Amino acid sequence: MNGSHWWNEPLFGVTITVLAYVLALHLHTRFRWLHPLFVCSTAVIVFLLVSGISYESYRIGADLLIFCLGPATVALGVPMYKHAVRLKRQLRAIVTGVLAGSLCGMTSSAFFIWIAGGSRELWITALPKSTSSPISIEIVKLLGGVPELGAVLTVLTGLVGSMFGPAFLRAAGVRDDVALGVAIGTASHGIGTARIIRENELQGSAGGLAMGLTGIVTSLLSVPLYWWLQ
Repeated sequence: MNGSHWWNEPLFGVTITVLAYVLALHLHTRFRWLHPLFVCSTAVIVFLLVSGISYESYRIGADLLIFCLGPATVALGVPMYKHAVRLKRQLRAIVTGVLAGSLCGMTSSAFFIWIAGGSRELWITALPKSTSSPISIEIVKLLGGVPELGAVLTVLTGLVGSMFGPAFLRAAGVRDDVALGVAIGTASHGIGTARIIRENELQGSAGGLAMGLTGIVTSLLSVPLYWWLQ
């Protein structure tokens, strides 16, 4: 095998990602607000830019890790099951909060982009940014936005919410674990939920439920919006 093409092997993408994530975890122990995914993504991007290695070569191995996202997301159902009684007792409040949060997230993003003079295509792309990437991308496609940009905005929303959301909510007086988890899950989908579940299982359970409900609510709200945009 030609040694100059070693980065085209699947092991390359996996190795680079794992090493970057180990570095990110190390930094996270010193700076708790700094999300490991943010550091890991930045480190990988910088490495590829400096080395001149194409994203396509890196993705050969990275796709193996992407495959694990499905089982990892489904695994959020385990703590939800453990706290099912508590969540069921507050289900009405949770659903109301998710509905209000989803409406606020969609309308506020469109409003601020419109005020700033952004194009219709841009605010359409930003609408579903608070739901998970697979759902967000499909909604953006349906509405006529830019799926690639939609994915970027979705990830950035999750990263910002995970890094600053919990501290902001506590500063605003939110102390209840379920309320905090629902707020993070609604606004920051899986990235935010993955952060809080490491610190508090009940918060993560509420976040996982809110994340799923947000995907459903956002998808349903997109149907009349699609008709209106035609």
